[in-house]
Amino acid sequence: MGREPNYVADFDSATGMLRALSRSVGGQDFPLLGTLPRWSGVPMRGMGAVINAMPRCLREQVYIWSGWWEAISVDKLQTIDAEQVAEWMVSLYPERKYPAVAIGSANGAATHLWAAMGIPWLPQTFLVPVARSGVHPDEPQQDLEWGREPARVVLQRNPTVQLHHMHDPVQDRLMIQRMSYFRFKRLTLGPAYEGFLDRCLDPGGTIFLMDCRVAWPVTECGERYLFQFGAVGGATVDELQHGSERVADYLARYGSHRRRWNPPPVNRMAPEAEWGFEPAITRDIERAVHRRQARLRHIVFDEPEHMSPLVADLYRWWNETRGIADRRLIVDSFILMEPYWTIRTGSAPFWMVFNKEPSRRALQAYLDQSPVFDEIFMMLFSHGVDSVGLPSIEQWREPLRRARVKGAFLGVDERAFPRDFAVFMRYYFDLLKTIPARYPMPPALTVKELDEFLNHNRRRYAVQIDG
Repeated sequence: MGREPNYVADFDSATGMLRALSRSVGGQDFPLLGTLPRWSGVPMRGMGAVINAMPRCLREQVYIWSGWWEAISVDKLQTIDAEQVAEWMVSLYPERKYPAVAIGSANGAATHLWAAMGIPWLPQTFLVPVARSGVHPDEPQQDLEWGREPARVVLQRNPTVQLHHMHDPVQDRLMIQRMSYFRFKRLTLGPAYEGFLDRCLDPGGTIFLMDCRVAWPVTECGERYLFQFGAVGGATVDELQHGSERVADYLARYGSHRRRWNPPPVNRMAPEAEWGFEPAITRDIERAVHRRQARLRHIVFDEPEHMSPLVADLYRWWNETRGIADRRLIVDSFILMEPYWTIRTGSAPFWMVFNKEPSRRALQAYLDQSPVFDEIFMMLFSHGVDSVGLPSIEQWREPLRRARVKGAFLGVDERAFPRDFAVFMRYYFDLLKTIPARYPMPPALTVKELDEFLNHNRRRYAVQIDG
């Protein structure tokens, strides 16, 4: 396995989903977000309980400094190497032939799809947290000015990536007190991805291109350098740009000197930093398809959660073909997921982008149009902030009540949410304890079986799959 670069964030969507999938493809589960060995679970669960028992201000400081611990210092920015990141990413997968490979946008629902098919996914994005101080979370223009020189240094060394400098005082209010989010998107496949396709894609195999079209207003600061204020979550783009009563109340509760933000002027729309697909890489992917006489399947959707109903229903259908009568739904939250045990317990997955109201509505809408589940179990990511658009724990209980037999949280300390930092240690063990069902790992879902499902259900979903 390639050495993991010490500057790539562990608690990021792309990295977390990559770890979860690669472990599932290799026949392993995903304890403690894949960052710690399973044997450390008992002491880590104890540590989580200790953290949750702390006063609120101390819990928040633990969260802030644990994130800072992952951040790279400015004087080490020249060590960032996008090709080294790609080499590490492909090294996580077992070196063997695969009938298909996915490339592109990070997506939790698609992670379950690739796990069912037993195939790799190569992310387009990766996140590097850069340590800094002295920038107030409600002053995005200060963060932009601070970031210009670090951005120049990184981009000069990495000519094949685009930098999305993110500043989100809603979801990331605690973290951005001590760091800037530098998220990179690949503009080319590069040698590591190309080499992996050469070695591991079956002749005539399939390349799935994951193309999430979610866009965001940005400030273009130079060649390959974009600044994004806010992100997909509870606050709307209009609230982030112009303020609202909800924003004013949020800022007042956190003792801010502002009652609305003053972000840098927007000058274009761009693919959203975390979830959106940058189409510049498509040319390389098409050349790779042509050289390998592969088949290209283009998966297009407008919002990250549009994939979730399709994959949940696919798993229900697949489980029926496996002879499994269980009617169980496991609701994931951001990077809290367990693809291996979702398959082994005969469950269906529904992935939520985050812990905000749009995700709750997406889950409710799915349950409204689905046959009733006997059991519904939910993980719930904690980000440490009573932020704009955050449903209460009571509101999160509502979808659980839709279960015919049992609905419950997995690993969630309801009293501590959204400062429930022990959930990152407990979700895995709680899943294994709460769901006793165990089924053999089935043969991988084939492309032909996926097409069979799509041919009968394609028009039900806000997802277009070409090819």
